[in-house]
Amino acid sequence: MAYSMDLSGRVAFVTGASSGLGAQFAKTLSRAGAAVVLASRRVEKLKELRAQIEGEGGDAHVLALDVTDLGSIKAAVAHAETEVGSIDILVNNSGVSTTQRIQDVEEDVYDFIFDTNVKGAFFVAQEVGKRMLARARGAAPGTYTGGRIINIASMAGLKVLPQIGAYCMSKAAVVQMTKAMALEWGRFGINVNAICPGYIDTEINHHHWQTEQGQKLVQMLPRKRVGQPQDLDALIVLLASGQSHFINGAVIAADDGFGV
Repeated sequence: MAYSMDLSGRVAFVTGASSGLGAQFAKTLSRAGAAVVLASRRVEKLKELRAQIEGEGGDAHVLALDVTDLGSIKAAVAHAETEVGSIDILVNNSGVSTTQRIQDVEEDVYDFIFDTNVKGAFFVAQEVGKRMLARARGAAPGTYTGGRIINIASMAGLKVLPQIGAYCMSKAAVVQMTKAMALEWGRFGINVNAICPGYIDTEINHHHWQTEQGQKLVQMLPRKRVGQPQDLDALIVLLASGQSHFINGAVIAADDGFGV
């Protein structure tokens, strides 16, 4: 007997959707039946993704969003709910990183990382969460009315790695943010969970895996391989679905065992 998770009738808001994991999450949620709101600064890339999704028969909408600008966050969320409907699922995916040793991190680099990965993620979740809370009050117990928030952290938030210390710190903050939101919002039917991906091959880092340094890193991994974006498909759909009603405050490592 087949088992399926149907997100038909749900609206999913995906930040950082213009490339990499964000684009894959959007396509996956659309294939599961959700209407997807594609949000990022690179609107032209979003339009290309929308065309792909619509070509597969999906429902996709494009919105400009700069998560480092609180006005942009408020405007984008309000626009999404006006155009598409109440947001049921948030995939809080926007993130940036740089590479340097701790002693070389300057203030502008630190702010660049934390403004996007921590402050931006927090206020996107807060803005969507406020609207979920307003809908959830008075709803029947056990309903999906509250919603699902999925924060994309990183295995670097669980395991410190060299030369990306500031990034590791920022993703550790996302892990704690997830737990705090789950604790406060869980009773309203809002489930907040985090995914901590390991090394994933995307268009941004694809060239790195072909270099000598990249190959050395691959050889250090437990199964000597990097993941593909689609390796997270089942997990993102589960956490977005009604079947995840008993999963709240979870921090799930999807890193092929690298953090063990």
